[in-house]
Amino acid sequence: MQGEMLLFSGSSHPELTHAIAQRLGTSVGKSQVIRFSNENIMVRIGENVREKDVFVVQTSAHPVSDMIMELLIFLDALKYASAARVTAVLPYFPYCRSDKKDEPRISIAARLMADLLETAGASRVLTMDLHSPQIQGFFRIPADQLLAAPIFFEYFNEVLFKEEAKEDFVLVMADHGAAKQFSYYQSELKLDVAIVDKIRYDHNEQPIIRDIIGMKKRKSALIIDDEIASGSTLIEIAKFLKERFEPKKILAAAVHPILSGNAVKKLVESPINKIVVGNTVPVKEKIAQSKDLFEVLDLSPLFARAIQCIHNGDSLSELFPPSVRRRQPF
Repeated sequence: MQGEMLLFSGSSHPELTHAIAQRLGTSVGKSQVIRFSNENIMVRIGENVREKDVFVVQTSAHPVSDMIMELLIFLDALKYASAARVTAVLPYFPYCRSDKKDEPRISIAARLMADLLETAGASRVLTMDLHSPQIQGFFRIPADQLLAAPIFFEYFNEVLFKEEAKEDFVLVMADHGAAKQFSYYQSELKLDVAIVDKIRYDHNEQPIIRDIIGMKKRKSALIIDDEIASGSTLIEIAKFLKERFEPKKILAAAVHPILSGNAVKKLVESPINKIVVGNTVPVKEKIAQSKDLFEVLDLSPLFARAIQCIHNGDSLSELFPPSVRRRQPF
C-alpha cells in the first residue's frame, strides 16, 4: 500500500470526479488551473502530496487538446511536488481511434498519448472501454482498462428486460470489431447476436451498411458499440433495421456519448426508441432537451472501486463480468 490517497479533478468532468470521491468517502483535492491571456496553462496543487498516492481524473472532452495539455501539466506538477505515485484516470482515452498506421505518413496518436502521459509523470493509467484493446500495449507503465459492462448489464436486467420481454431482443454489434470486443455481452445476456456489415471510404463518418448478418424480422434490436460520435453509424444501422427487418423497437447502448456537432438532433429524429450511455464524458447539457431518448448510467461506482483496489494493492478481477474473468487473469 502506498501513502495516503488523494483524488484530484481536471477541468474536463468535475461532476464525475466528485461522484467518485463521494463513493470513496473522501473529498476532491484542492487545485487551481490558470489560463493566461497567451493561452498558456498553469496548474497549482493546493495540497501537500509528498509521498502520497495521487489519482487525477481527466477525460477526453471539449476542448480536447486543452484538456490533454492541462492533464500533462497537472501530472508534471504532481511529480515535482514529490507524489509517491500518480495515477492518471482517463474515463475516455484521447485519440483512441488513432491506434494503427492504416495510411502512409500518419501518426499513431494513441501511442503518442501513452508516451506523453508517462513522460509527464504518470506512474500508471486507469481507463475504460478502449476503442481497441491493443492500446494497452502502447504503455510501458501499468495500464488498467475497466469495462462499463457490469453497470449496463444491471440496467438491462433490472429495468429494460422487466419492461420488455428478453426473448424479443437481438444484440446487434455495430461491426465485426464490436462483435469481437463485446462478445461477453452475448455470454452474459444470453441473447442472439447479429453483426453489421459496413464499409467506409473516407473519414466523413458516414458508413454504408451492406447487411446485418443474423438479424431476425420483427424482433427488437439492441445495438451495442463503444461510443457515439457524430451518430451517423448508429442512425444508418437503425434505418437499415427498420426498412429491412421491421423491428418492434430499436434500442442502442454505448459507453462513451461524445455526441459531436448536431448528433443529438439527428438521433432524436432517427427511428431509435432509447439510447443508454455512460457518463465517461459530460453529457447532461447536450441531452437536456432530449431526456426521453437518453438514459445516462453512472459509472462512478466502477471507478471508485478500481481506485480503491489500486490503492490497496488488490486485484481488479471482481469488477469484470464472470465470462471475462474466466477468459483472462487480472
